[in-house]
Amino acid sequence: MSKSMNQQILLKSYPTGEPKASDFALVETVIPEPGEGEILNRTIYLSLDPYMRGRMSDRASYATPAALGKVMVGSTVSQVLKSNHPQFSVGEFVLGYDGWQAYGISQGETLRKLDPKQLPISYALGITGMPGMTAYFALLDIGKPKAGETVVVSAASGAVGAVVGQIAKIKGCRAVGIAGSDEKCDNVVQELGFDACINRKTQDLNSALKAACPNGIDVYVDHTAGAILEAVLQQINLGARIPLVGLISQYNAETPPPGPNLMPLLIKRALIKGFLVGDYQERHAEFIHDVSQWLQAGKLKYKEDVVKGLENAPTAFIGLLQGKNFGKLIVQVGDDPTKK
Repeated sequence: MSKSMNQQILLKSYPTGEPKASDFALVETVIPEPGEGEILNRTIYLSLDPYMRGRMSDRASYATPAALGKVMVGSTVSQVLKSNHPQFSVGEFVLGYDGWQAYGISQGETLRKLDPKQLPISYALGITGMPGMTAYFALLDIGKPKAGETVVVSAASGAVGAVVGQIAKIKGCRAVGIAGSDEKCDNVVQELGFDACINRKTQDLNSALKAACPNGIDVYVDHTAGAILEAVLQQINLGARIPLVGLISQYNAETPPPGPNLMPLLIKRALIKGFLVGDYQERHAEFIHDVSQWLQAGKLKYKEDVVKGLENAPTAFIGLLQGKNFGKLIVQVGDDPTKK
């Protein structure tokens, strides 16, 4: 790519079922110039997240669909290259929403400054960003775990699930993960401190959950729905709470799959509640305060899965939906001067 050009990945077509490389288009355009009150950002890291699959559709949802023929949406960590904005200076690092491109223009309203002396700037896309914030509020605000209770989380080695289990341990709970490989399960238990982890691909979910949760399940942080939710419902305790964070098993479905038997929710008077992290923006400082302290104290561990090159974003995203990533998936788009 020429340094004088802006590399972009456009959403070419809405995927039918699983996304394909042909649903995206790689183009080069002239690097834009910031107008009055605007900032030109150079992308360093791009976040890839499961929610993006929901934006690649014109079906009614909680968010506006990504526009065809436009830069695919996504959170970014960038460095200010040019600024006509009084609150942002050249050289500063910012968290923004410039999408799948090497350079982006911002008016500054949604930018948040980052201090590379406190934490690695890429963390703002993960553990101190939207995924970490999701884990924090979904577990603590909806799950309301109490010491001694059992917390189960699916996609346990992912950006959200890994944090959920560690916070559950901080709160004195038994943490049980569900993941897609022995390697991921070993990491969740041996490195992150979960009490147990179930391989959803090789173990029978019902018997494995009974063994891992001998006292039943009090909180289940759900990222998948489908068969995992159905198995969990058979083990929930009286008054169980289920934050519904994601529906990974359904994202590529063209028609809604048959739902699980929800009768246990009635019998056990359990709570299942949908969760959107955007509802908690006003409490961002509370989240940052606690998570930063836990990171600095070594109570939270964090793993990144870094793919280099914007051109590899579509393939990496397709792999994300297939569970191929290990940790928070980000794309390194440009040089990171904080690591030199």
